[in-house]
Amino acid sequence: MEAVAKLNDCPTSPRKMRLVVDLIRGQKVEHALHILKYNTKEASTRIEKLLLSAVANWQAKNEGARLEDADLYVKTVFVDAGRQLKRLRPAPQGRGYRIRKRSNHVTLVVDSKINAN
Repeated sequence: MEAVAKLNDCPTSPRKMRLVVDLIRGQKVEHALHILKYNTKEASTRIEKLLLSAVANWQAKNEGARLEDADLYVKTVFVDAGRQLKRLRPAPQGRGYRIRKRSNHVTLVVDSKINAN
């Protein structure tokens, strides 16, 4: 049985978030947590928190099952673009350069390999 966790309107560009997300796709949860813990990117702390939330959601769904026996892995994880905040930076000769402050939505699905077979 799978469990889902979502992170909406995270103020990081989707491109930077995808670099971190690609590291943990398909990995076991324990291995993914180690990867995220020792990664230096800012997005890794947000994804680590999201992964722990997905594991907690899985535990809430499967109250009788033990986490150690479940052999959880990251089934799917994807990043979608969120809304953009548009700002103007003053530029020479009375112009203004547009700055797009991007955000993203992350969806993470955790599943047990025992139930998948």
